[in-house]
Amino acid sequence: MRTYNTRKRILVTGGAGFLGSHLCERLLAEGNDVLCADNFFTGTKDNIAHLLPDPHFELMRHDVTFPLFVEVDEIYNLACPASPIHYQHDPVQTTKTSVHGAINMLGLAKRVKAKILQASTSEVYGDPKVHPQTEDYWGNVNPIGTRSCYDEGKRCAETLFFDYHRQYKVKIKVARIFNTYGPRMHPNDGRVVSNFILQALRGDPITVYGEGSQTRSFCYVDDLIDGLVRLMNSPDDFTGPVNLGNPQEFTILELARKVIDLTDSKSEIVKKPLPSDDPLQRKPNISLAKSKLGWEPGIKLDLGLIKAIDYFVGASRGSS
Repeated sequence: MRTYNTRKRILVTGGAGFLGSHLCERLLAEGNDVLCADNFFTGTKDNIAHLLPDPHFELMRHDVTFPLFVEVDEIYNLACPASPIHYQHDPVQTTKTSVHGAINMLGLAKRVKAKILQASTSEVYGDPKVHPQTEDYWGNVNPIGTRSCYDEGKRCAETLFFDYHRQYKVKIKVARIFNTYGPRMHPNDGRVVSNFILQALRGDPITVYGEGSQTRSFCYVDDLIDGLVRLMNSPDDFTGPVNLGNPQEFTILELARKVIDLTDSKSEIVKKPLPSDDPLQRKPNISLAKSKLGWEPGIKLDLGLIKAIDYFVGASRGSS
């Protein structure tokens, strides 16, 4: 059938979410037919409303825990709540989304002989004892903690991807995504960047857990999407997993101070007890992404934060 249509037909699950909507935008700009599937648990039509008039974009309400029967050439499997507030709201469903979702999307890829990319996560490393984290590190994960539904769900999804690859020769790609931020982040997702920006814009105290000495690496969304597309388009013999994130490391306290400065906020920083299983260090080693994909992030934290702040300012005006 590909001879009748020169456009690639690409399915993006979770396509109405933060990352998914940016990915749909990028794939359409590159001349593809894009099918966006989302159950709108955390995604929103607002994220993709501007894409609906495009005749090469299609929106489908669908939950990946149920099979999907469509004809596509590539699948980006992004469906899963990714913030602690959302994935801990219904931990059983979170695990089902990662595990059943992987089985259903891999089954689809097997049937139609599509290439499939799994949006995995740096959370597979848990609270790492290796710093920075490389792809050959197996992780330090609590299998029965409050974050385990996400951490272990994603680890099981990776297992399924590689078993489908070995057993059925499915063409797979696995990306381990580190902290990403930018426009269209869910305002109530509890993630540190959106939390700090909203608190600063309201003039509320900025909440830092522990002493704020724990570190994170923040990748701007455009850089991350570029990494995903490069991974999908890489040679079939390169499966990953590959780290995608910004290797420049900041403490949470440094981030809070940057946000206060960039918003010209009067907010004060307050410290609260550290949640259980919260990783103390998180920084990707991206040597593999550099060598195999020619990829590294280019947008500095200050510039990315300004773009994210502008988005939240605009969103607050639009809702008022």
